[in-house]
Amino acid sequence: MAVDDSVRDQLQALGEFIRGQRKQAQMSLRDLAEATNVSNPYLSQIERGLHQPSVRVLKSIAVALNLSVETLLVRAGFLSPEDESGTPRVPEVETAIMNDDQLTAEQKASLLAVYRSYTGRV
Repeated sequence: MAVDDSVRDQLQALGEFIRGQRKQAQMSLRDLAEATNVSNPYLSQIERGLHQPSVRVLKSIAVALNLSVETLLVRAGFLSPEDESGTPRVPEVETAIMNDDQLTAEQKASLLAVYRSYTGRV
C-alpha cells in the first residue's frame, strides 16, 4: 500500500469516526459547524475524508462532541496511540464507552465525565 493510500485510508477512517460520533450526539452537520466555528462545507469534507483537519479544528470538534482531544489526535495521526512508556494514550475504557451503541450521547458524556474525574484525565 502506498503512503498516499495509507493517508487516504486514515483520513477516511477519521471522517467516518467523526460522522458517527456526531450522529450519536444527535447533531446535524450545521449544529457541529456552529459549535466548532468551522464551516459546514469544510466539516463535510473532513467527514468524507477529503481533508486532514488541523489540530485546532480537531480540538474544536472534540470539545463539541464531548470526546477526548487525544482520541481525535491519535485517529488523525498527530499522536502515536502510545506514549513514550508504551502506555495507550486513550484508555480502552474511554474507547469502549464512546463506541457502545447501547448508550445515548448523554449517557456516554456522563460515564466519560465520571471516569475522567476518577482517573484525573481531562
